[in-house]
Amino acid sequence: MAGLDEIRERMAQFLTEQGLEAVTAWPETRRTRREGAAAAVSLRGCEGGPAGFQDYLGERYNQDTGRWEELYGRRVKITFGLDLYAAQTSGGAAAIDRALDTLSAAFNGPGPDGLDVLEFSVGETQFQEDSQLYRCPVEAVCQARLYAVADEGGTFLDFEIRGERL
Repeated sequence: MAGLDEIRERMAQFLTEQGLEAVTAWPETRRTRREGAAAAVSLRGCEGGPAGFQDYLGERYNQDTGRWEELYGRRVKITFGLDLYAAQTSGGAAAIDRALDTLSAAFNGPGPDGLDVLEFSVGETQFQEDSQLYRCPVEAVCQARLYAVADEGGTFLDFEIRGERL
């Protein structure tokens, strides 16, 4: 799994597996009206330490390439927008309430792969006249470790996100 490029998809997949329909907030495909409520997953923030991957973790041998790779890593805090939307014809505010119950239960378990949920906040559900949808703003703050792999010459090859289970 690549780094921040696919982190929204990872969260959306987790929520869908937990029984809440979820899509990334800006999909490349056309949106469709959904039955019930759906979560629009966005990345609202990412906090880490100083720029660069100076946090050297060691080396690993890559059997595919037959070469040693250096590992660098840092702890990051990622803020997700998980805004819930529902049409009046799909249950409206009641569908939002059911989706919040599902979302809350999902975050009481192990959480998404590689992400530890630190905070979960919910705003007030409101009806939006322009879109004719009910909307409830939701945020989840997660902690993860962002790893970078560099080849022998020091060129970064790939990024990966991993969580810590305590």
